[in-house]
Amino acid sequence: MATDHGQGYGDVSRPDGAARRHRLPTALRAPVEGRALREFVYVLLSLPISIVTFVFAVVMVSVGAGLLVTFIGVPLLALGLTACRGFGALERTRARVLLGVQVRDPHPLQPRDRGFMAWMGAVLKSGVSWRHLLYTVLHMPWAVFSFAVSVVFWTYGWAMLTYPLWFWLFPVYGEQDGMQLYGDRDHGVYVDNPFEIGLASLSGLLVTLATPWVVRALTTVDRGLVHGLLGPSRLVSRVVELESDRGVVVDTAAADLRRIERDLHDGAQARLVALAMDLGLAKEKLAEDPQAAARMVDEAHGEVKIALQELRDLARGIHPAVLTDRGLDAALSALAARCTVPVDVEVDLPSRPAAAIEGIAYFTVSELLQNISKHSGARSANVDVWRAADRLMLQVTDDGRGGADVTAGSGLAGLAERLDAVDGILVVESPAGGPTMVTAELPWRG
Repeated sequence: MATDHGQGYGDVSRPDGAARRHRLPTALRAPVEGRALREFVYVLLSLPISIVTFVFAVVMVSVGAGLLVTFIGVPLLALGLTACRGFGALERTRARVLLGVQVRDPHPLQPRDRGFMAWMGAVLKSGVSWRHLLYTVLHMPWAVFSFAVSVVFWTYGWAMLTYPLWFWLFPVYGEQDGMQLYGDRDHGVYVDNPFEIGLASLSGLLVTLATPWVVRALTTVDRGLVHGLLGPSRLVSRVVELESDRGVVVDTAAADLRRIERDLHDGAQARLVALAMDLGLAKEKLAEDPQAAARMVDEAHGEVKIALQELRDLARGIHPAVLTDRGLDAALSALAARCTVPVDVEVDLPSRPAAAIEGIAYFTVSELLQNISKHSGARSANVDVWRAADRLMLQVTDDGRGGADVTAGSGLAGLAERLDAVDGILVVESPAGGPTMVTAELPWRG
């Protein structure tokens, strides 16, 4: 029976080659492997832990709620909810160790002010506290059920599987022929002959083989409860993510402004200053040396052309007019024409996405083509753009040397951050020796 990336009962700590050396299939190994035993221990521990936490939480919350008419009820209720948060930390640790469930801790309490009153208010207003209380209440009946089912399956399976080894105890110490299946005043049915003993052992084998999967199904509910109730709130996590994305957007905008200022200062501005000086000198020489003045004006005319080209390039770097007027197809074709490597562009879009997304897509392809020109050593490249459901897909490939890595702190890392800020994804596949395939996914937002 196949396993799914560490979720089955194979030894997930072994490399693939070692895992394939097992001669027994997974279904036969499951009852004695570490994962099955850890899950069974988790179920066994769940019963006493859940009973203790349930009783404590219900008593504290009930007494606190009953005494809300007095001042005593509020701190009791806050203490009960705080204890539930502590129980949640224990459950997350237990699930991580025994079930392999990785759940991040919820966001800590953040009282607006210092003091006991502020702390109580933060506890009572926190949705995390109430979700931990809900887990404590819901987990107890489930723990009782899963404990009963698991213990019955484990004890019956192993008892019947090993019945041929201990059936002799009945005639020696029990004064009966074997294990009794049915009995009344007149007669009884016993498992006492070789055929019945073998049949009992076979049934025990089947139950023993099925038990790990039954326990796994039961602990799947525990995994869902831990993920859903003991982890960080999805809303709070989304807020934190948006705050981080906002920071990335602000930093990116600031970096773009610095780049534009630097390009203006070092490029067009410097040329215009030099042009003004040359024209001033030409004006002074116009009367005494017209030919020299004409040469200086001619040189200034060339400087004007260069400055205009630099301004056009700068404007194109901010937002190209062809992108605004004609869309991605024409803009990317113009971008490919300026690349030092032959680029084949194919754009298949039924309509235009949002202007902001269109701009990000353009600059993503622009930066990737620059990387190809500078670093890849490629002979050709391809740019494909299409729409998949509500996502804009970009794929840039080249036949260069490969080895690009988004985690190496290169320009690809900054590009990935920019895409992430708008819920985009950047995937780089670049084995050593090539080829390199970079796939970007952006929301459509048309």
